[in-house]
Amino acid sequence: MRRGLSRPARALLGLAALAVLLADGLGRAAGWGALGPGDRSSPRVALTFDDGPGERTAELLAVLARHGAPATFFVTAPACERHPDLLRALTEAGHGVESHGRWHTHALGLPPWREWAQVRWHPRAGEGGPHLYRPPYGGHRPPPPPLAPPPRPPLPPRDVEGRDWTDAPAAALAARALEQVRPGSVVLLHDGPAVTPELLGLLLAGLEARGLTPARLRDLPMRRIGLRAGMRRLRASYGL
Repeated sequence: MRRGLSRPARALLGLAALAVLLADGLGRAAGWGALGPGDRSSPRVALTFDDGPGERTAELLAVLARHGAPATFFVTAPACERHPDLLRALTEAGHGVESHGRWHTHALGLPPWREWAQVRWHPRAGEGGPHLYRPPYGGHRPPPPPLAPPPRPPLPPRDVEGRDWTDAPAAALAARALEQVRPGSVVLLHDGPAVTPELLGLLLAGLEARGLTPARLRDLPMRRIGLRAGMRRLRASYGL
């Protein structure tokens, strides 16, 4: 009669599984291997917007047009279906239009086959690539290579957080973000909060005063996040 694993062996396997989970979570938070901020020697900064297009898109386009500034919008499939005219307006204005997913759901809340569909969707799927994908809530889980081709490189959510989802006034949010902005930074904003158009105007004025130029995300260009950059992201995000 075969005997099961001994108690020490089961404990060892449990610790190994825990270590794998912790390493996976750490790697996601650090963004190792994903695309990150651009060249720090160039004065360009990317302003990016998640969740649209929606009721705030026209206001954001007007602010960007007044400043002659390009930006990048990460859109979702449901929002594009509701607002095809706004999606077209983003493209016609010359802004970058990339994918925020078929569903606004964290990767850990999707089974693998839906995660693959999430990653593969793009509003410009019929056009030439490469296309970019920024996962909702910053979560990503590449599918196993034997089961599906690897996904597009996910982008970490930001290296500067606009925090427009909070109740803080636009002036305070802009001051905080401008303190963190560096050449090559990727600033995360959202296409939806009422404060964002005013915040965007303040950010654009602040960038101009510092000699920094807004650019589309793919024009930075971006760089892969290595060990050191990932550790800096962890420290900045979690105070490590």
